[in-house]
Amino acid sequence: MALKFSERMDGIKASEIREILKLTMQPEIISFAGGLPAPELFPVEEMKKVSQYVLTEMGQEALQYSPTEGYLPLRVKIAERMSKVGIKADADCILVTSGSQQGLDFSGKVFLSPDDVVFCESPSYLGAINAFKAYQCQFVEIDTDDNGMIMEDLEAKIKSTEKAKMIYVIPDFQNPSGRTWSLERREKLIEIANRYNMPVVEDNPYGELRFEGESLPAIKSLDTEGRVIFLGTFSKTFCPGLRIGWVCAETEVLEKFIMVKQGADLQSSSISQRELNAYLDMFSLDEHVENIKRVYKGRRDLMLYTMEKEFPKEVKYTVPEGGLFTWCVLPEHMNARDLMVKAVERKVAFVPGGSFFPNGGHENTMRINYSTMPDDKIIEGIKRLGEVLREAFE
Repeated sequence: MALKFSERMDGIKASEIREILKLTMQPEIISFAGGLPAPELFPVEEMKKVSQYVLTEMGQEALQYSPTEGYLPLRVKIAERMSKVGIKADADCILVTSGSQQGLDFSGKVFLSPDDVVFCESPSYLGAINAFKAYQCQFVEIDTDDNGMIMEDLEAKIKSTEKAKMIYVIPDFQNPSGRTWSLERREKLIEIANRYNMPVVEDNPYGELRFEGESLPAIKSLDTEGRVIFLGTFSKTFCPGLRIGWVCAETEVLEKFIMVKQGADLQSSSISQRELNAYLDMFSLDEHVENIKRVYKGRRDLMLYTMEKEFPKEVKYTVPEGGLFTWCVLPEHMNARDLMVKAVERKVAFVPGGSFFPNGGHENTMRINYSTMPDDKIIEGIKRLGEVLREAFE
Protein backbone atom coordinates (compact mmCIF):
# COMPACT_ATOMS: atom_id res chain seq x y z
CA MET A 1 0.00 0.00 0.00
CA ALA A 2 1.58 3.29 -1.15
CA LEU A 3 -0.38 6.08 0.50
CA LYS A 4 0.80 9.65 0.04
CA PHE A 5 1.37 11.33 3.37
CA SER A 6 1.75 15.04 4.06
CA GLU A 7 5.17 16.68 3.81
CA ARG A 8 5.13 17.40 7.54
CA MET A 9 5.27 13.65 8.25
CA ASP A 10 8.79 13.58 6.81
CA GLY A 11 10.02 15.51 9.83
CA ILE A 12 8.12 13.56 12.49
CA LYS A 13 9.76 10.63 14.23
CA ALA A 14 8.67 8.45 17.13
CA SER A 15 9.68 9.86 20.51
CA GLU A 16 12.98 8.25 21.48
CA ILE A 17 12.03 8.35 25.13
CA ARG A 18 8.73 6.59 24.43
CA GLU A 19 10.58 3.91 22.47
CA ILE A 20 13.05 3.42 25.31
CA LEU A 21 10.18 3.19 27.79
CA LYS A 22 8.74 0.26 25.84
CA LEU A 23 12.02 -1.55 26.45
CA THR A 24 12.06 -0.67 30.12
CA MET A 25 8.58 -2.04 30.76
CA GLN A 26 10.30 -5.34 31.45
CA PRO A 27 9.90 -5.81 35.23
CA GLU A 28 13.55 -6.73 35.77
CA ILE A 29 14.79 -3.41 34.32
CA ILE A 30 15.71 -0.66 36.79
CA SER A 31 14.62 2.37 34.80
CA PHE A 32 15.94 5.89 35.25
CA ALA A 33 14.66 6.67 31.75
CA GLY A 34 11.14 8.05 32.07
CA GLY A 35 9.97 11.30 33.60
CA LEU A 36 7.38 9.38 35.56
CA PRO A 37 5.97 10.36 38.96
CA ALA A 38 6.18 7.76 41.71
CA PRO A 39 3.00 5.66 41.33
CA GLU A 40 2.85 4.74 45.04
CA LEU A 41 2.19 8.43 45.78
CA PHE A 42 -0.96 8.63 43.66
CA PRO A 43 -4.01 9.36 45.89
CA VAL A 44 -5.90 6.21 44.92
CA GLU A 45 -8.17 5.99 47.96
CA GLU A 46 -9.05 9.67 47.81
CA MET A 47 -9.85 9.37 44.11
CA LYS A 48 -12.21 6.48 44.79
CA LYS A 49 -14.22 8.79 47.04
CA VAL A 50 -13.98 11.64 44.54
CA SER A 51 -15.14 9.52 41.62
CA GLN A 52 -18.12 8.20 43.55
CA TYR A 53 -19.04 11.72 44.63
CA VAL A 54 -18.84 13.11 41.08
CA LEU A 55 -20.94 10.34 39.57
CA THR A 56 -23.48 10.49 42.38
CA GLU A 57 -23.87 14.27 42.53
CA MET A 58 -23.32 15.28 38.88
CA GLY A 59 -23.16 12.07 36.88
CA GLN A 60 -25.09 13.21 33.82
CA GLU A 61 -23.19 16.50 33.64
CA ALA A 62 -19.83 14.77 34.13
CA LEU A 63 -20.49 12.38 31.24
CA GLN A 64 -21.75 15.08 28.85
CA TYR A 65 -19.92 17.46 26.52
CA SER A 66 -18.72 20.67 28.19
CA PRO A 67 -17.24 24.02 27.08
CA THR A 68 -13.93 24.07 25.21
CA GLU A 69 -12.40 26.46 27.76
CA GLY A 70 -12.89 23.93 30.53
CA TYR A 71 -14.95 23.46 33.68
CA LEU A 72 -15.35 26.94 35.20
CA PRO A 73 -14.91 26.01 38.91
CA LEU A 74 -11.65 24.24 38.02
CA ARG A 75 -10.44 27.19 35.93
CA VAL A 76 -11.11 29.48 38.91
CA LYS A 77 -9.00 27.23 41.15
CA ILE A 78 -6.19 27.06 38.60
CA ALA A 79 -6.12 30.85 38.35
CA GLU A 80 -5.91 31.07 42.13
CA ARG A 81 -3.00 28.58 42.23
CA MET A 82 -1.12 30.71 39.71
CA SER A 83 -0.43 33.17 42.52
CA LYS A 84 2.09 30.62 43.86
CA VAL A 85 4.41 31.61 40.99
CA GLY A 86 3.50 35.30 41.15
CA ILE A 87 0.97 35.34 38.30
CA LYS A 88 -2.22 37.37 38.69
CA ALA A 89 -4.88 35.70 36.59
CA ASP A 90 -8.59 34.97 36.49
CA ALA A 91 -10.60 32.16 34.93
CA ASP A 92 -10.89 34.01 31.60
CA CYS A 93 -7.10 33.66 31.20
CA ILE A 94 -7.18 29.85 31.59
CA LEU A 95 -7.79 27.13 28.98
CA VAL A 96 -7.86 23.55 30.26
CA THR A 97 -5.89 21.21 28.00
CA SER A 98 -5.35 17.46 27.76
CA GLY A 99 -1.98 17.66 29.50
CA SER A 100 0.60 20.37 28.92
CA GLN A 101 1.80 18.43 25.87
CA GLN A 102 -1.36 19.57 24.12
CA GLY A 103 -0.45 23.14 25.07
CA LEU A 104 2.90 22.66 23.32
CA ASP A 105 1.22 21.33 20.19
CA PHE A 106 -1.23 24.23 20.18
CA SER A 107 1.63 26.71 20.60
CA GLY A 108 3.16 25.38 17.41
CA LYS A 109 -0.15 25.49 15.59
CA VAL A 110 -0.88 29.07 16.72
CA PHE A 111 2.53 30.63 16.08
CA LEU A 112 4.58 28.59 13.60
CA SER A 113 4.62 28.56 9.81
CA PRO A 114 7.04 26.44 7.74
CA ASP A 115 10.68 27.52 8.24
CA ASP A 116 9.88 29.83 11.16
CA VAL A 117 12.59 29.69 13.82
CA VAL A 118 12.11 28.61 17.43
CA PHE A 119 14.80 29.65 19.92
CA CYS A 120 15.26 27.11 22.71
CA GLU A 121 17.67 26.13 25.43
CA SER A 122 20.48 23.76 24.52
CA PRO A 123 19.48 21.10 25.57
CA SER A 124 15.66 21.33 25.57
CA TYR A 125 12.61 19.14 26.20
CA LEU A 126 12.26 16.42 23.56
CA GLY A 127 8.44 16.48 23.68
CA ALA A 128 8.42 20.17 22.74
CA ILE A 129 10.95 19.64 19.97
CA ASN A 130 8.76 16.91 18.46
CA ALA A 131 5.57 18.97 18.87
CA PHE A 132 7.04 22.01 17.11
CA LYS A 133 8.70 19.94 14.35
CA ALA A 134 5.24 18.94 13.14
CA TYR A 135 4.80 22.55 11.97
CA GLN A 136 7.99 22.37 9.88
CA CYS A 137 9.93 24.93 11.88
CA GLN A 138 13.67 25.32 12.38
CA PHE A 139 15.49 25.47 15.72
CA VAL A 140 18.25 27.74 16.94
CA GLU A 141 19.79 26.46 20.17
CA ILE A 142 20.89 28.98 22.78
CA ASP A 143 23.85 28.31 25.05
CA THR A 144 23.05 27.62 28.70
CA ASP A 145 24.88 27.49 32.01
CA ASP A 146 23.85 26.81 35.60
CA ASN A 147 21.75 30.02 35.61
CA GLY A 148 19.77 29.09 32.48
CA MET A 149 19.74 30.47 28.96
CA ILE A 150 22.55 32.94 28.24
CA MET A 151 20.84 36.15 27.22
CA GLU A 152 23.75 37.60 25.21
CA ASP A 153 23.73 34.53 23.00
CA LEU A 154 19.94 34.72 22.60
CA GLU A 155 19.96 38.36 21.51
CA ALA A 156 22.87 37.87 19.11
CA LYS A 157 21.15 34.92 17.44
CA ILE A 158 17.80 36.71 17.19
CA LYS A 159 19.55 39.60 15.43
CA SER A 160 21.24 37.30 12.94
CA THR A 161 18.27 35.01 12.21
CA GLU A 162 15.65 35.45 9.52
CA LYS A 163 12.12 34.32 10.31
CA ALA A 164 12.75 34.49 14.06
CA LYS A 165 9.36 33.64 15.56
CA MET A 166 9.17 32.18 19.06
CA ILE A 167 11.17 31.54 22.23
CA TYR A 168 10.56 28.32 24.17
CA VAL A 169 11.89 27.95 27.72
CA ILE A 170 11.64 25.73 30.82
CA PRO A 171 12.99 28.00 33.56
CA ASP A 172 12.34 25.79 36.62
CA PHE A 173 14.17 22.45 37.09
CA GLN A 174 14.52 22.12 33.36
CA ASN A 175 13.91 18.88 31.52
CA PRO A 176 16.47 17.45 30.84
CA SER A 177 19.17 19.37 32.71
CA GLY A 178 17.49 20.04 36.08
CA ARG A 179 18.78 23.63 35.99
CA THR A 180 16.83 26.69 37.18
CA TRP A 181 17.08 30.18 35.72
CA SER A 182 18.21 33.12 37.83
CA LEU A 183 15.88 36.08 38.35
CA GLU A 184 18.23 38.27 36.30
CA ARG A 185 17.92 35.95 33.28
CA ARG A 186 14.12 35.90 33.61
CA GLU A 187 13.93 39.69 33.65
CA LYS A 188 16.34 40.00 30.74
CA LEU A 189 14.30 37.55 28.66
CA ILE A 190 11.26 39.82 28.95
CA GLU A 191 13.34 42.80 27.81
CA ILE A 192 14.58 40.93 24.75
CA ALA A 193 11.17 39.49 23.88
CA ASN A 194 9.65 42.97 24.06
CA ARG A 195 12.45 44.51 22.00
CA TYR A 196 12.11 41.98 19.17
CA ASN A 197 8.34 41.38 19.44
CA MET A 198 8.67 37.66 20.18
CA PRO A 199 6.15 35.40 21.93
CA VAL A 200 7.58 33.35 24.80
CA VAL A 201 6.23 29.89 25.66
CA GLU A 202 7.04 29.19 29.32
CA ASP A 203 6.72 25.49 30.09
CA ASN A 204 6.39 24.91 33.84
CA PRO A 205 5.52 21.31 34.75
CA TYR A 206 7.91 21.13 37.71
CA GLY A 207 7.71 24.57 39.32
CA GLU A 208 5.93 23.43 42.50
CA LEU A 209 8.45 20.62 43.10
CA ARG A 210 11.15 22.72 44.76
CA PHE A 211 13.08 20.91 47.50
CA GLU A 212 15.38 23.71 48.60
CA GLY A 213 16.52 27.21 47.74
CA GLU A 214 14.56 30.35 47.00
CA SER A 215 11.37 30.20 44.94
CA LEU A 216 11.54 32.42 41.88
CA PRO A 217 8.69 34.17 40.06
CA ALA A 218 7.43 32.72 36.81
CA ILE A 219 8.52 34.57 33.69
CA LYS A 220 4.83 35.15 32.99
CA SER A 221 4.61 37.15 36.22
CA LEU A 222 7.21 39.59 34.79
CA ASP A 223 5.37 39.95 31.47
CA THR A 224 4.64 43.60 30.67
CA GLU A 225 3.08 43.24 27.22
CA GLY A 226 1.07 40.01 27.33
CA ARG A 227 3.49 38.04 25.18
CA VAL A 228 4.22 35.12 27.55
CA ILE A 229 2.15 31.94 27.26
CA PHE A 230 2.39 29.87 30.44
CA LEU A 231 1.84 26.10 30.27
CA GLY A 232 1.01 24.26 33.49
CA THR A 233 -0.03 20.73 34.38
CA PHE A 234 -1.25 18.53 37.23
CA SER A 235 0.65 15.54 35.83
CA LYS A 236 3.73 15.94 38.06
CA THR A 237 1.98 17.25 41.18
CA PHE A 238 -1.09 14.98 41.08
CA CYS A 239 -1.98 12.27 38.55
CA PRO A 240 -0.68 12.16 34.95
CA GLY A 241 -3.40 9.72 33.93
CA LEU A 242 -6.06 12.42 34.30
CA ARG A 243 -4.32 14.38 31.49
CA ILE A 244 -5.23 17.79 32.91
CA GLY A 245 -3.03 20.74 32.01
CA TRP A 246 -3.67 24.36 31.18
CA VAL A 247 -2.66 27.40 29.17
CA CYS A 248 -2.54 30.79 30.88
CA ALA A 249 -2.39 33.71 28.45
CA GLU A 250 -3.87 37.10 27.70
CA THR A 251 -7.41 36.93 26.35
CA GLU A 252 -6.48 37.89 22.79
CA VAL A 253 -3.89 35.12 22.63
CA LEU A 254 -6.00 32.56 24.49
CA GLU A 255 -8.79 32.95 21.93
CA LYS A 256 -6.45 31.53 19.30
CA PHE A 257 -5.68 28.53 21.51
CA ILE A 258 -9.40 27.97 22.12
CA MET A 259 -10.06 27.94 18.38
CA VAL A 260 -7.39 25.32 17.67
CA LYS A 261 -8.61 23.18 20.58
CA GLN A 262 -12.10 23.21 19.10
CA GLY A 263 -10.59 21.70 15.97
CA ALA A 264 -8.46 19.20 17.87
CA ASP A 265 -10.68 17.54 20.49
CA LEU A 266 -13.53 19.98 21.27
CA GLN A 267 -12.75 19.82 25.01
CA SER A 268 -10.75 18.00 27.67
CA SER A 269 -12.40 15.21 29.65
CA SER A 270 -15.54 16.43 31.43
CA ILE A 271 -15.36 13.80 34.15
CA SER A 272 -11.62 14.19 34.79
CA GLN A 273 -12.00 17.95 35.25
CA ARG A 274 -14.82 17.50 37.73
CA GLU A 275 -12.94 14.79 39.61
CA LEU A 276 -9.91 17.04 39.97
CA ASN A 277 -12.08 19.97 41.04
CA ALA A 278 -13.82 17.79 43.64
CA TYR A 279 -10.46 16.59 44.96
CA LEU A 280 -9.37 20.22 45.38
CA ASP A 281 -12.57 20.85 47.38
CA MET A 282 -12.38 17.71 49.52
CA PHE A 283 -8.64 17.30 50.14
CA SER A 284 -5.45 19.35 50.31
CA LEU A 285 -3.36 19.34 47.16
CA ASP A 286 -0.70 21.38 48.98
CA GLU A 287 -0.26 18.61 51.56
CA HIS A 288 -0.06 16.06 48.74
CA VAL A 289 2.63 18.10 46.98
CA GLU A 290 4.63 18.45 50.21
CA ASN A 291 4.65 14.66 50.53
CA ILE A 292 5.85 14.29 46.93
CA LYS A 293 8.63 16.81 47.54
CA ARG A 294 9.78 15.00 50.68
CA VAL A 295 10.02 11.67 48.85
CA TYR A 296 11.68 13.08 45.73
CA LYS A 297 14.23 15.05 47.73
CA GLY A 298 15.22 11.88 49.55
CA ARG A 299 15.60 10.01 46.28
CA ARG A 300 17.57 12.84 44.69
CA ASP A 301 19.92 12.96 47.66
CA LEU A 302 20.39 9.19 47.61
CA MET A 303 21.03 9.11 43.87
CA LEU A 304 23.59 11.92 43.95
CA TYR A 305 25.34 10.33 46.95
CA THR A 306 25.53 6.98 45.16
CA MET A 307 26.70 8.59 41.91
CA GLU A 308 29.47 10.34 43.84
CA LYS A 309 30.66 6.94 45.07
CA GLU A 310 30.09 4.84 41.94
CA PHE A 311 30.67 7.08 38.90
CA PRO A 312 34.14 7.89 37.52
CA LYS A 313 35.29 11.35 38.58
CA GLU A 314 35.35 12.48 34.95
CA VAL A 315 31.53 12.30 34.79
CA LYS A 316 29.95 15.68 35.59
CA TYR A 317 26.35 16.04 36.71
CA THR A 318 23.92 18.71 37.84
CA VAL A 319 22.57 19.08 41.39
CA PRO A 320 18.94 20.16 40.85
CA GLU A 321 17.04 22.07 43.54
CA GLY A 322 13.81 20.35 42.51
CA GLY A 323 12.08 18.51 39.68
CA LEU A 324 12.74 14.98 38.46
CA PHE A 325 16.11 14.85 36.69
CA THR A 326 19.85 15.12 36.88
CA TRP A 327 21.95 15.60 33.74
CA CYS A 328 25.29 13.89 33.15
CA VAL A 329 28.05 15.03 30.82
CA LEU A 330 30.73 12.53 29.81
CA PRO A 331 34.03 13.19 28.07
CA GLU A 332 33.42 14.26 24.46
CA HIS A 333 34.75 11.05 22.92
CA MET A 334 32.12 8.91 24.65
CA ASN A 335 28.71 8.04 23.16
CA ALA A 336 25.81 7.57 25.58
CA ARG A 337 23.79 5.63 22.99
CA ASP A 338 26.47 2.94 22.98
CA LEU A 339 26.50 2.97 26.78
CA MET A 340 22.73 2.55 26.82
CA VAL A 341 23.07 -0.79 25.02
CA LYS A 342 25.59 -1.97 27.61
CA ALA A 343 23.42 -0.66 30.45
CA VAL A 344 20.32 -2.51 29.29
CA GLU A 345 22.38 -5.72 29.19
CA ARG A 346 22.86 -5.12 32.93
CA LYS A 347 19.13 -4.38 33.35
CA VAL A 348 19.39 -0.63 33.97
CA ALA A 349 18.23 2.18 31.68
CA PHE A 350 18.61 5.94 31.18
CA VAL A 351 17.94 8.32 28.28
CA PRO A 352 20.88 9.22 25.98
CA GLY A 353 21.10 13.00 25.84
CA GLY A 354 21.60 13.59 22.13
CA SER A 355 17.84 13.62 21.45
CA PHE A 356 17.43 16.76 23.56
CA PHE A 357 19.46 18.81 21.07
CA PRO A 358 17.22 19.56 18.07
CA ASN A 359 20.17 20.14 15.74
CA GLY A 360 22.06 17.03 16.78
CA GLY A 361 25.39 16.35 18.45
CA HIS A 362 26.21 16.19 22.18
CA GLU A 363 26.03 12.40 22.24
CA ASN A 364 28.22 12.42 25.35
CA THR A 365 25.27 13.32 27.58
CA MET A 366 22.55 11.44 29.46
CA ARG A 367 19.43 12.20 31.47
CA ILE A 368 18.76 10.28 34.68
CA ASN A 369 15.44 10.31 36.53
CA TYR A 370 15.31 9.90 40.32
CA SER A 371 11.57 10.21 41.05
CA THR A 372 10.27 6.78 40.06
CA MET A 373 12.49 4.09 41.57
CA PRO A 374 12.47 3.22 45.30
CA ASP A 375 15.65 3.58 47.35
CA ASP A 376 16.97 0.03 46.97
CA LYS A 377 16.64 0.15 43.19
CA ILE A 378 18.28 3.59 43.03
CA ILE A 379 21.33 2.19 44.83
CA GLU A 380 21.49 -0.99 42.77
CA GLY A 381 20.78 0.76 39.46
CA ILE A 382 23.44 3.42 39.97
CA LYS A 383 25.95 0.72 40.94
CA ARG A 384 25.24 -1.11 37.69
CA LEU A 385 25.48 2.10 35.70
CA GLY A 386 28.75 2.91 37.45
CA GLU A 387 30.14 -0.45 36.32
CA VAL A 388 29.19 0.32 32.71
CA LEU A 389 30.86 3.73 32.90
CA ARG A 390 34.04 2.43 34.52
CA GLU A 391 34.38 -0.24 31.85
CA ALA A 392 33.91 2.39 29.14
CA PHE A 393 36.69 4.52 30.65
CA GLU A 394 38.99 1.51 30.84
